[in-house]
Amino acid sequence: MTLREQIKSDLTRAMKEKDDVRKEALRVVLGELSRQGQKDLTDEDVVKILKKLLKSENELLQSSGAATSEFINILEGYLPKMATDEEILAWIRENIDFDSYKSKMQAMGPIMKHFGAAADGNRVRDLLQSL
Repeated sequence: MTLREQIKSDLTRAMKEKDDVRKEALRVVLGELSRQGQKDLTDEDVVKILKKLLKSENELLQSSGAATSEFINILEGYLPKMATDEEILAWIRENIDFDSYKSKMQAMGPIMKHFGAAADGNRVRDLLQSL
């Protein structure tokens, strides 16, 4: 089952359970997904859209001074588990030869390709700079 299908299924369940908060959040997500030009979105595309929605919601919360929202909690449930700093560092030590790069930052490409959406680019950059 794709991530988009899972969201649709969860929307149906939220409607049956009369969970209005979850229902509205999932409708926002599905609306954003339907606005995309392509019909068949990969799970990676859906994750990017979810992250975009989360970033927008976080900016709204910061400007309003609120601590958190249920919308954020619901969307985060659909994101892949993020790799820990230890997992990223261990993979870097095993797979990256810094001698083949002019600078450590050039290793960002292979690292992000390996971890994909499971690693935040800013966090990987900070870890590389600390090495």
